Amino acid sequence: MDFGLVLQADPPASAVVSLMRRAERNGFRYGWTFDSAVLWQEPFVIYSRILDHTERLIVGPMVTNPSTRTPEVTASTFATLNEMYGNRTVCGIGRGDSAMRVAGRPPNTLARLGKAIGVIRDLAEGRPADVGGHRVQIPWIKNGKLPVWMGAYGPKALAMAGQLADGFILQLADPFLTEWMVKAVRQAAADAGRDPAEVTICVAAPAYVGDDLDHARAQCRWFGGMVGNHVADLVARYGERSGLVPEELTEYIKAREGYDYAQHGRAGSPHADFVPDAVIDRFCLLGPVAAHRERLEQLRALGVDQFAVYAMHDAKESTIDAYGAELIPAFA
Repeated sequence: MDFGLVLQADPPASAVVSLMRRAERNGFRYGWTFDSAVLWQEPFVIYSRILDHTERLIVGPMVTNPSTRTPEVTASTFATLNEMYGNRTVCGIGRGDSAMRVAGRPPNTLARLGKAIGVIRDLAEGRPADVGGHRVQIPWIKNGKLPVWMGAYGPKALAMAGQLADGFILQLADPFLTEWMVKAVRQAAADAGRDPAEVTICVAAPAYVGDDLDHARAQCRWFGGMVGNHVADLVARYGERSGLVPEELTEYIKAREGYDYAQHGRAGSPHADFVPDAVIDRFCLLGPVAAHRERLEQLRALGVDQFAVYAMHDAKESTIDAYGAELIPAFA
């Protein structure tokens, strides 16, 4: 199992670079950031600095979208980083939540997202692609490589990830829901004539190493609010008891009253007060090292290839170090 570190691109950018260097020293293989141009600093500028100050770390957004950056711009940006640093990027992509809504636009349609996945990958790897009815090819790319991983929760998105993407990003670490969604992705891959094992499975969630569970929950409650924002979209689309979305995912948002993107992904967010402790315990990895090891073993048994640690809390350094000392070696 690989491990990744997920950060917001909060200023100062030097702190993000420093934490990514620390992660690489501790055995993390991937470095991810959020991508929302209004809320945080520009991640691709920071990626260049991270790549320049690390040797092996693979970097990318969790996740970008096909509108705030058009596919040809996204492809060229990744290809430039790869040319400079040797194919050390991965493109995480989704419909766009905070990046689109903060700018007053709805998330992208799945149709737009699905087309963008192929266009970005083809262009970044030097192949021609259709962009708005025009044949486009980036002429300077040689030996480019860009895996495109898709974030998804709902049944149609899960199917698309299995059909089109190189990897699937699931932003929660509940074993029951992970099993349900991984099965959906793999079945879609098989139905599309693909080898399901070729779709990389990445689970991303807050991890907080420490004995004070109440404090850890308070630091990570925001995550349940963020996931709830996506779940609310699914309920609006499919219905609360459609059978297409597990009740284990939808039940807890009944007390949800809204979402403040100004507090997106931040500890202490008041819009996450509706999230019960039980949901935080299911979605996140909290507690002493032994508790993390037990959950990671469950996830690995479900076929998870990477666990990406969301470190948006007050124990970033100690959690990174604990993973490096006691967990990453055990799962390498």
